[in-house]
Amino acid sequence: MARLRTVYNCGDCGASHYKWAGKCDSCGAWNTLVEDVEDPNEVSTLAAGMALIPPGTAQPISKLDANMGQPIPTGISEMDRVLDGGLVPGSVTLLGGEPGIGKSTLLLQLLAAWKTKSLYVTAEESAQQVRLRAERLHALNDNLWLLSEPSLTNIVAALDSVQPQLLVIDSIQAVADPALGSAPGSVVQVRGCAHRLVQEAKHRNIPTILVGHVTKEGGLAGPRVLEHVVDTVLSFEGERHHALRILRAVKHRFGSTSELGLFEMTELGLVGVPDASQMFLADRRPGTPGSVVVPTLEGQRPLLVEVQALTNQVAGNVPPRRSAQGLDPGRLAMLLAVLERRARVSLAQHEVYASVVGGVRLSEPGSDLGLCLALVSAATNTPTPSDLVVCGEVGLGGEIRHVGHMSRRLAEAARLGFTRAIVPANSQPKGSGKAHAGLTIQVAGTLSEALALAQLNVRS
Repeated sequence: MARLRTVYNCGDCGASHYKWAGKCDSCGAWNTLVEDVEDPNEVSTLAAGMALIPPGTAQPISKLDANMGQPIPTGISEMDRVLDGGLVPGSVTLLGGEPGIGKSTLLLQLLAAWKTKSLYVTAEESAQQVRLRAERLHALNDNLWLLSEPSLTNIVAALDSVQPQLLVIDSIQAVADPALGSAPGSVVQVRGCAHRLVQEAKHRNIPTILVGHVTKEGGLAGPRVLEHVVDTVLSFEGERHHALRILRAVKHRFGSTSELGLFEMTELGLVGVPDASQMFLADRRPGTPGSVVVPTLEGQRPLLVEVQALTNQVAGNVPPRRSAQGLDPGRLAMLLAVLERRARVSLAQHEVYASVVGGVRLSEPGSDLGLCLALVSAATNTPTPSDLVVCGEVGLGGEIRHVGHMSRRLAEAARLGFTRAIVPANSQPKGSGKAHAGLTIQVAGTLSEALALAQLNVRS
């Protein structure tokens, strides 16, 4: 019998090394090698699985049936929004999120709404635990088949006997192949089991959802190859002590990755939030310095979010701290430099804290002007008008630049009762200066002009 030997597998690319090193020779990542064991006589799960699946047949692309790739609605509108219509047959989706955030709850509700036969494999919980949760969520469905099994061999056997039209694995880190000598959750097991399940999904043409653990830094646990082999990577985010949950697509081969799904956690499970802007602004306190409302766009959905800023002057030679939540820290540093050089607002001796309320991440430059006004409002302790929304990109020269879909942004602001808007001079809708969709549009060509329109008096 061959002896087990120690290997060090890279947590990013999965490459194997026979001695530890600080840097992976394959991908160049530092401090990613994890100790594991392997048996030289074992056959790879991937190779064994490929031998069992019949080879494919090449054919002209024009002869393929396009209808076979149409997405199947999940029955959950917010999830269908993120997936661009639903789950595509044969696709593999990886759902990641922190423990206790609601991944299993979301999947149980999806399986309860699924109209055909489905198989839910729980590798971490007993079948009785899942049954009790499903009863509490009113998610009992005769088409839902439940299997409590961590062995990959038995899972594949269950696919043959049940013949489901949807497969859910909870979680991929808990599934193990007996043919591999590594422990469940190791790089070897996660990589091998994921490859085999992807092959089964493609061969059987059934949509498959894999639940993935996340690290303390918020990234998906396991080798980076796990994200490469799947078709879609979904991130389920939120704070445990808050009801809001956000579903976003990090990778999606069948559509856009810019859509956002919003849920509220209730006693009966997750409920979609159709009016997200109203929820984000529900706790807003008008008249607070450092608070500005920004109309942003997530995919095709206009959202109104509150951008907050707080400044605090520091004494002595202590370096001031800059903190950004939901914003790009590099963008914040750039805007602070533009404020100092172009608008004569110096925050070099101030700690600066900027945040987007509600857990939304703003990546588009259209939030630049709102962040600048929030910073000046906080520094001067002057509140901006409570009925004002602000949108525009700020350039290095202090100019306010055009942003897209302005009419849709302003229509959302008007719907929620805002009456004033400051927009770039070259992107205003028709009728600038007059009532437009219930708003009075004011245009600004430079950052200084925008500060004056917002009634923020800057000391020279």
